[in-house]
Amino acid sequence: MNKIKNNSGLIFIISVIIAGAFFRFIPHWPNFTPIAAMALFGGAYLGRKHLAFLVPFGAMFLSDLILGFHKDMWAVYVAFGLTVLIGTMIRSNIKFTRVALAALSSSVIFFLLTNFAAWLSSPVYPQTFAGLISSYIAGLAFFNNGSFGLSFFLNEIAGTLFYNGLFFGVYALARQKYPGLVRTA
Repeated sequence: MNKIKNNSGLIFIISVIIAGAFFRFIPHWPNFTPIAAMALFGGAYLGRKHLAFLVPFGAMFLSDLILGFHKDMWAVYVAFGLTVLIGTMIRSNIKFTRVALAALSSSVIFFLLTNFAAWLSSPVYPQTFAGLISSYIAGLAFFNNGSFGLSFFLNEIAGTLFYNGLFFGVYALARQKYPGLVRTA
């Protein structure tokens, strides 16, 4: 009986992560995506470390096969992996404030890494500290004309908070209604 409970929890958690990958195909503002939520949720609820990485990375990679890759994808995947790690750190005590802080941290990490990658690969920015700071300033203002949501960076934060609220909230509600859904060991 306990194995059935563990399997139903595992299936539910994996389903939430796969749903996140499908949400990437729905039209959305730039950077308002479930990417960080897939990683944070997987890290927090998939108890086996190999699954905590394998399932979110697999879902992300399969959706990227359809959406396409770009030259700075390494930064996206490094940020994704760090977000899984953050999820494993909150695993033992999942509370609203910890999830919100973890989500905000993952957004900042994503912003720093992806803009660092843009600085490294773009001839627009000089390869100096001043050039790096310029890439971060440009990243803050990118797509900030109102027609693309708030701004590229704020869209990232809003999307991360929204999807983490959705994923963690749906799972919490499901566990209340179906107490047999347990975290995976």
